[in-house]
Amino acid sequence: MSYAAPETTEAPIQLESLGFADVCDSCGAQAYVRVTLTSGELLFCGHHAARHRESLDSSALDWHDETDRLRAENSR
Repeated sequence: MSYAAPETTEAPIQLESLGFADVCDSCGAQAYVRVTLTSGELLFCGHHAARHRESLDSSALDWHDETDRLRAENSR
């Protein structure tokens, strides 16, 4: 007898882009990274995201990174 995985009808969670009201939990600068953990979310600027990446990588459920916007904004 074989068992098939149950079919899920739920769509993947689509997170909104980070906006001007989203600030780094470490320093209060504009947040460009959202880290989803089992206990909630953390928001980081590019600097603090890089600083904490190694320690959070194993426990992060999702690492939403918009730091590419920094390069795009500086190239205008």
